[in-house]
Amino acid sequence: MTSYSRQMAQFVLGLRYEEIPADVLQQARHFLYDSIGCAYGSVHTRDVNALRGLYTDLGGKPEATLIGFGDRLPAISASLVNSLMIRALDFNDIYWKEDPSHPSDLIPAALAAGELAGRSMQDVLVAILVAYEFEQRLCLFATPGVRERGWHHATLTQFVSPLVAGLLLGLNEDQLVHAIGIAGCHSHTIGCPTAGKLTMMKNTVDPLAVQAGVQAVLMAQRGFTGTEAVFEGKEGFQHCFGPGWDEDALLGALPGTPGGRPWKILECGMKAFPTEALTHTHLSATLKAMKKGGFSWQEVERVTVTSIARACDILFDPHKYRPESRETADHSLPYCIAAAIVDGKISTASFSDEKIHDPAIREVIDRIQGEASQEFEQMFPAKQPSRVRILSKGGVEVEEYLEYPKGDPREPMTQEDLDAKFDGLATAKLDEPARARVKQAIYGCDTLSAREFLDALRF
Repeated sequence: MTSYSRQMAQFVLGLRYEEIPADVLQQARHFLYDSIGCAYGSVHTRDVNALRGLYTDLGGKPEATLIGFGDRLPAISASLVNSLMIRALDFNDIYWKEDPSHPSDLIPAALAAGELAGRSMQDVLVAILVAYEFEQRLCLFATPGVRERGWHHATLTQFVSPLVAGLLLGLNEDQLVHAIGIAGCHSHTIGCPTAGKLTMMKNTVDPLAVQAGVQAVLMAQRGFTGTEAVFEGKEGFQHCFGPGWDEDALLGALPGTPGGRPWKILECGMKAFPTEALTHTHLSATLKAMKKGGFSWQEVERVTVTSIARACDILFDPHKYRPESRETADHSLPYCIAAAIVDGKISTASFSDEKIHDPAIREVIDRIQGEASQEFEQMFPAKQPSRVRILSKGGVEVEEYLEYPKGDPREPMTQEDLDAKFDGLATAKLDEPARARVKQAIYGCDTLSAREFLDALRF
């Protein structure tokens, strides 16, 4: 049997920019635009600045550029900091099947490796498509997913980041197989970063798996070997995580092959709110219900949110009723709904220290209760149902039911939506002409090298 790792490597090394459909390449540019906006929006956060300070102090060869800042660091360092920049606000993309993932966390592996190797942005776009393809396929690979087994989805990213970086750094088939084995032997991530009281690690574990993939590629390039049967071998990934694996979901009908399925990137969603993905349908339903009832926050007596069971488990645990950090607040459905009710919107400003301790939000949050629905659970992940009932102090009750949020591929964000999101995130660092210049560089990146592209993103 040909190992899973070797089959993945063979597919990746056979890809050609010229053979990829135009709509697929354009979708990659859309996600690149969305991700760069998220990176700009994160430049003020404590976690980004802590890591940037650490790695600029460590120094090293100026191989790859930090988004916006322009610092040049070793590719291993830049891949981690840039990935955290995209991830830090929890505003980047989302794909959720048996497992969740944020494939755009992997874009910095492509940028760092592409810059180090002197590659074109055409090559980088192909590597980005590899990131989305296999990250999303891995979300379908296990039933139940690794998240339901107590592990974080960074456990999936460890297998994909070597593919992304290895394609650009020119690894041959054997070296790429070794790189997957190197990263896949040590980057399994337990689920606690997203459970209970959250810390900066919530947004950092997946970037660490991205960094590990870049490091694995550089090791393999120098002759380091890794376990080939890391998926299916004795005491490998499948053995250790238990039964329930679908080989066809991971490797069947790859795009561009006979009978191939459409590229997975076309199925990935974007975020209209800077919050945990399972909050989005509930937030949209809440805002609609408040508008329908014409209520002020002071008039709200009780809010009942019906959700899938795993959303209740993740988003309504006791720590979520008194969040003390941005990381906990944006994973707290009671907090997010209370903020939406008080302010009539959710934005990155909703998670400032001042807002987290807003007495009005603290008052409303205790009026919010969650209930799990087995009916809704059976509908997930094909749908992300939400029912929100708001009872006013005057006895008027309104209800809203939605099945998927804005940004889902079935209700995609328009270019106007993307521009508004990008402008909101980038305004603090870029004036209007600069934002237009960056947008042009992103959507016209095919004519640039990776280094020219990153230089165009400087503040």
